[in-house]
Amino acid sequence: MSASTVRALLADATAVLAHADAGARFTEPALASPASKRGRNELRPCEDSAEARREAELLLQHALRVDRAWLFAHADDEVAVVLAGQFHCYVSRRATGEPLAYITGRREFFSLDLVVTPDVLIPRAETELLVEAALEKIPRDMQVRIADLGTGSGAIALALAHERPQAHVLAVDASAAALALARENARRLGLANVEFAESDWFAALAGRKFDVVVSNPPYIARGDAHLEQGDLRFEPALALSSGADGLDAIRTIARDARVHLAPGGWLLFEHGYDQGAAVRDILAAHGYAHAATLRDLEGRDRVSRASRDGARAMLDQVGQ
Repeated sequence: MSASTVRALLADATAVLAHADAGARFTEPALASPASKRGRNELRPCEDSAEARREAELLLQHALRVDRAWLFAHADDEVAVVLAGQFHCYVSRRATGEPLAYITGRREFFSLDLVVTPDVLIPRAETELLVEAALEKIPRDMQVRIADLGTGSGAIALALAHERPQAHVLAVDASAAALALARENARRLGLANVEFAESDWFAALAGRKFDVVVSNPPYIARGDAHLEQGDLRFEPALALSSGADGLDAIRTIARDARVHLAPGGWLLFEHGYDQGAAVRDILAAHGYAHAATLRDLEGRDRVSRASRDGARAMLDQVGQ
């Protein structure tokens, strides 16, 4: 790419990205579904071009440290050689499949601007359903205790802390690097109602009780072909895969959460599109009540929730 104006750089980058391997660039994980729009690797040319243009704009915004409006207002401005070179580097990385979020170091989740690195799973839009489901169980005016297991960048914990400032949120992760990033995101967002703990699920949380436990655990089966596609190739394996059927982490969480849930408390977690029935069986085997599976906007099983007790859950008795 030899052009030096904003307009020309974007045009060239869009062409490069549109002709890059669509499977490498546009595949979302089986965290969605092999049949999902972005998991089919079948984007039509016009969709490829629109997505490529969007990504080119984001990469140029990142290189120039400007917003999208600036790109349009300065379309015919020449770009300094050093900055154009940096942009070319970003485009090349993206063309080979490196996740956009890792290149720019940012990802929006539940309207929060989060810093992300290859130490953590990239927050995804479908996980917002887990936040919405948890918020339904968290009164606005109560000092509810929440635990987010496997917090990664802190996306879920920070979204809940932001939406329920009266709540106290414990963000848990076995990775010190992930916790450091989550803590920095909390600092940047000015969220003081979040605590951090290094723990392998509940292992270091002896004696602690919570009204709500949430998690987006690893749930892809070991050896699943999706692990070698798209963004998943770059993300931490421990945050993606869990056992032969993908359910090992969910089994552990379901087994141990009852000890850590207060009476009337709720357990909610994300899982794979084809795991709803198996997850409900796991919850039933551990004595949970009111188990239900929620579907995302494309009609796929996405989040399961259950209460600790057979009676009506305490948090459902309090007005929100």
